[in-house]
Parts: sequence; structure tokens; C-alpha cells
Amino acid sequence: MEKENQNQSDVNQTENGTDPIVTNEERDLLGEIGNICMGNASTSFSKLLQKPVTITTPTVEVVNISDIAKEFMQPHIALKVKYTRGIDGNNVLVMSIRDAIIIADIMMGGDGKNVEDRETLNEIEISAVSEAMNQMIASSATSMSTMFQKTIDISTPETVISYNSKDSEKIFGNSNEKIIKIKFQMNVADLINSNIVQVVSIETGKNIINIMLNDQNGFKEGSTDHRYDDQSLDNQNLKAVENSNNSKPIKNYDVSDAVLMPLSQGATPATPNNIDLILDVPLEISVVLGKTKKNVGEILNLGTGSLVELEKLAEEPVDILVNGKQIATGEVVVNENFGVRITAILSNTERVKNLNL
Repeated sequence: MEKENQNQSDVNQTENGTDPIVTNEERDLLGEIGNICMGNASTSFSKLLQKPVTITTPTVEVVNISDIAKEFMQPHIALKVKYTRGIDGNNVLVMSIRDAIIIADIMMGGDGKNVEDRETLNEIEISAVSEAMNQMIASSATSMSTMFQKTIDISTPETVISYNSKDSEKIFGNSNEKIIKIKFQMNVADLINSNIVQVVSIETGKNIINIMLNDQNGFKEGSTDHRYDDQSLDNQNLKAVENSNNSKPIKNYDVSDAVLMPLSQGATPATPNNIDLILDVPLEISVVLGKTKKNVGEILNLGTGSLVELEKLAEEPVDILVNGKQIATGEVVVNENFGVRITAILSNTERVKNLNL
């Protein structure tokens, strides 16, 4: 391990052996940016697969292309995109063929459990996995666009299958160059527990860092008040479902109205230090009122006016989730719109850790 760390330290030095190509602070910043972007990408990925997906805090290294090619001796699939606006350079996302086969099987209606043990992808599988990876990269670009407050566009992706180190050079380029490798731990339900790797050039990484630091300097000068338009959220209403001639008779239940309390503002806890760079990143908050399970026949019998009973009493605390992870519980309150009053919540430190920020 010490030898590995020493080798990595040597890679991170310039020719004079004193100044790092990418400093520790810059690596930390790239890690934070990658964590936020891939966190949002995992949300999109989860919706696409209809399965829980987690992508954990990354490790950032500067390596020789020849070294990363050795790491990808096993078959891998890579998606390459070029930034066409907002950022200069390319972005490469790499995953193993084995993981790709499982993902393709899920996307094509399978359960991902009984896939063949092989090292090749057919055309349909390549198309399916490329679409999934493209959505992840696009979601990542959208996250950076939000963070940097500028438009970031990417090109049409190029898919490359790598079966050996020679193929890896097609993905990463000249083996004498150094690149930035950002490795994430990816889990998809109980099907995948593996790594997914993002690779950018030194120049692209530096460009991202400079944009982020310049944006942060703008915050410190107080020149801009960044706000988000929540009108689209506030104006969302449920539409009534038209009566269906095929609706089944409605079963009667004894249901009592929940007692709802008026909305009021509570005290806001202090925010932890050292997360100034990500305070303006929007996160999705959802409230789970309750859940239930029904068989296919019961679902097909649902009609207009049918009552779905949840496995939770009317005045039980509801779960408050941020990006799919629970951070608090609360009680439903109402004024003109529904709201939730928080009754129990994690500390700021625990919240940050729970969200992997």
C-alpha cells in the first residue's frame, strides 16, 4: 500500500519533482463536483432502471494512461462525449461489460439476475447501455450547469468497447499522457456492486476547477443573488381522472378526516461550514405519506373514486426524503397548499453525511 501511494505521489508531480500537477485542494474540489453530479445522475439512473441506485463518494487520482489501460484489461464499455459549450475538453464514462449486461437486461424487461456469463455485448445491449450512460453524463452536465450558472452542452456520445489494453488507447489516447481518474462505487439493488470510472484530461479538470473557483469568487463579492424559479412547482395540480365505463363498483370504507394544523415557520438550524460551494445546488425533497401493496387483479379493478388504503394511520409521522434518502419525519399541515412540519430531523452534520455531500 505504501508503495502504491508513493507511485501515485510520483505521478502527481511535475517534471521538476516539486509542484503537483493537481493539488490536494483541486482533487477535493473535483471530488465534490463529481459527487454532486453523479449523485443526481444516480437518481436519473434509478428512475430509468426502476431500481435503487447508489453512487458513493469518489476517489480522485492523476494517473498515466498506460496505468489506467492496465486497470481495464478486462472488457469494458466506454462512452465518450465532448463538451461543446461551457467547458473545454472531453468526458469519458467507463463500466465493465459484466455490469453493462445486467443493466441492459433490466432495461429490456429482465430482472438482471439470470444473465449469461460472457464478455461481449450484442448491438441491442450496446444501444441500451449507451442510452443509460448517456443519460448519466447528460444529468451530470445539467448539474454542473446549475452549479456554475452557465450553459453546458455535450456532443453526441461515441461508444467504444474495450477488450484489451490496445483498445483502451482508443478510449484514452496516448499512453504517455497523464489524466484524471475519478472512481465511484456503484450499487444497483442487490445486482451490482462494482466501480464506475470517469476520466477527464488534466486540461479539462483544470478548466472545471477554474470555472468553479471563479463562480465562488462571485458569491463572495456578493455580486449576484442566485434564486430558483419555483413557480413550476407551486403551480402543479392534480387533474381529475375522467369517469371510465370499465370502472368496477366502489368498495366502501370507514375513513375519518385527519386533523391538519396550519402552516407556520420554524427556526432554521445553522449550516455546517466548508460546504459553501454546494449551497446553491437544488435537491429534490419528497414526502412519503404511506405505501401499500396490491396484486395485479386489485390494481386492474381500481376505478374513479376507488379508495386506496395506505399502511399508515392518518396522524402518524410522515417520512421526509432528500434525493431519495430520509433525513426527517414530520406531520402534515395545510393552508392553501399542503405542507409538512418537521418534528424530528438529523443534525446538519448527519444530513451532509447521509447525502454524501
